[in-house]
Amino acid sequence: MFAFFLTSGIFLGWSLGANDASNVFGTAVASKMIRFKTAAICCGIFVILGAVISGAGASLTLGKLGAVNTVAGAFIVALSAALSVFLMTKARFPVSTSQAIVGAIVGWNLFSGSAVDNDSLTKIVMTWLVCPVLSGVIAVGLYLMTALFIKKCKIHMFRLDLYTRWSLLIAGIFGSYALGANNIANVMGVFLPVSPFKNVSFGTLAFSPAQQLFLIGSIAIAVGVFTYSKRVMMTVGAGIVELTPVAASVVVWAHAIVLFLFSSQTLESFLINHGLPSLPLVPVSSSQAVVGAVMGIGLLKNGFWSIKWKMVGGIASGWVTTPIIAAVVSFISLFFLQNVFQQEVYKPTIAASPPLVIEKTIAQAENTWAHQINPLIK
Repeated sequence: MFAFFLTSGIFLGWSLGANDASNVFGTAVASKMIRFKTAAICCGIFVILGAVISGAGASLTLGKLGAVNTVAGAFIVALSAALSVFLMTKARFPVSTSQAIVGAIVGWNLFSGSAVDNDSLTKIVMTWLVCPVLSGVIAVGLYLMTALFIKKCKIHMFRLDLYTRWSLLIAGIFGSYALGANNIANVMGVFLPVSPFKNVSFGTLAFSPAQQLFLIGSIAIAVGVFTYSKRVMMTVGAGIVELTPVAASVVVWAHAIVLFLFSSQTLESFLINHGLPSLPLVPVSSSQAVVGAVMGIGLLKNGFWSIKWKMVGGIASGWVTTPIIAAVVSFISLFFLQNVFQQEVYKPTIAASPPLVIEKTIAQAENTWAHQINPLIK
């Protein structure tokens, strides 16, 4: 049964690949600097590597938002998010898978009567506002430095073209890795508490249950990139504002940096250890990062009226409606699965306890037990 219920997570991974993952190489493909086939191969490989190697960080914050504690509930949450993303993808809007899964989890919380962790929800929602703005600021800074470098070094046109293509490719690879590390939590995060997988070892390599789930989800993302992402690539790369190849390269780099900042546990530990502020490890929207970077470049180069605001308005409306649609679909679907198909979609006894609270409770109980039993043993 777990294999069947996992299909909704696979569908969500495919939807993410068709929508969010396309943004990694969208500007490169739209500006005809990199062929779609090359972009899809690189994106697929490094999304998988990023998910398996570095996917754990962002999943912790998402897990605090709602502890989906049955496999049937996880199935509905992932399916609701996937349907929301798929419908928006059909409409050619680069929506946020992060927003879809958050909306679906909130729908599960409402149906099960579980308390929503307001701190985690606030942290996640704030990143929806910060992400495009931060991406736009980084893109503007990178573009100004790149333009100054080109002017000072007087790079020949043909050599600049070669440098730009390599820059787009390397940035896309970096962005694909960061995307896998950051967004795999959206695809498989809700299945982590109910996973039946055990630790698996192949010689010196060991794969945890989470890594096994992340591998399955990232393969689904890669398939989505290959089969259905080109349409959204063209919308993001050319639909908001026309980009030169150099500007397209800057957009990809800005996008990759933003996703990395919100997913790197190593960077977070380094900043905290040196007394510096750190960004929360949460799954952010690849689409929002790209759109913010594209708009930043457009405003810098050509001003306010160079932006196709009608297209931006359509994309922004998708960002607003996606979590609402996902929450409604999740709530209604949970009702039908529980009352029509007689499936257990939540366990009332622990539904309100986030994973970390449960872990702390268990640890405290173990310490109390040890404290009480040791004198008796002596």
